[in-house]
Amino acid sequence: MTPSVWCAVIIAALLLTFAFPTRADVAVPQLTGRVVDQTGTLSSSDIATLSQKLRDFENRKGSQIAVLIVATTQPETIEQFSIRVAETWKIGRKKVDDGAILVVAKNDRHLRIEVGYGLEGVLTDVTSRRIIDEAITPKFRSGDFAAGISAGVDRMMRVIDGEPLPSPSRSVNFAHNLDDLAPVFAVALFASIGVGGFFRAVLGRLLGSLVTGGIIAAVTWLILGSAALAAAVGILGFIVGFIADLFSAITPGTGRSRGGAWSSGSSGGWSSGSSSSDSGGFSGGGGSFGGGGASGSW
Repeated sequence: MTPSVWCAVIIAALLLTFAFPTRADVAVPQLTGRVVDQTGTLSSSDIATLSQKLRDFENRKGSQIAVLIVATTQPETIEQFSIRVAETWKIGRKKVDDGAILVVAKNDRHLRIEVGYGLEGVLTDVTSRRIIDEAITPKFRSGDFAAGISAGVDRMMRVIDGEPLPSPSRSVNFAHNLDDLAPVFAVALFASIGVGGFFRAVLGRLLGSLVTGGIIAAVTWLILGSAALAAAVGILGFIVGFIADLFSAITPGTGRSRGGAWSSGSSGGWSSGSSSSDSGGFSGGGGSFGGGGASGSW
């Protein structure tokens, strides 16, 4: 390409940039109460009932739970948006960090339970995901958002109170879309190559790969409750680990490095008027969050 053509391309790109500016993050809403609904999804009576329930729970237990409903978190993911809401609102007591936030992005059809440091031992990622799948999203799919949120909050409070969840129903579909399956396969790949290296070094390539695949399958079954998915992930773990060692065996003079990291960005919210029944009498207690919890969709 000639210099004049390159110049024209650059100018066109700049014009497009100014003509279509990047979409700004949604601003974090003001914490005006225990329930902040910026979509008009909940009626005033729904908000009043839910707020009273959360207020009574805080007075009795000390832990704080808040609910936020927004239209969208785009261009951010709900995970990014929720952690920034948590860092801004600071739900939960300071140094106890016993706060939790249920965030619903209605138009995106995504939701998340964000859990403070102090509750991560009881309101675990797996438990949070079960609450979403078993209590909330079935009612969301039928259009009853008030019932879904109320049921989810009830389960969260009972778990924080120390009541265990019932044994998971094997008919519950924990991995109903590709977004849910992707993290499972990613963890299986990491475990088969990284953690599985120990078993292969001790037991040999074949037996070590079989043991690794079996462990991955067992953990998958315990978490997701699906024997078919557990078998598929276990087989994948075996194959990947076995092939990885074959490649290392036929490639002399090369070292092997293992590792991985995951990071989550922080994000924004939306600043239009909000609905709440706490009339200025509620604020976060200074709790801290570290990204614990779970997300889902309906």
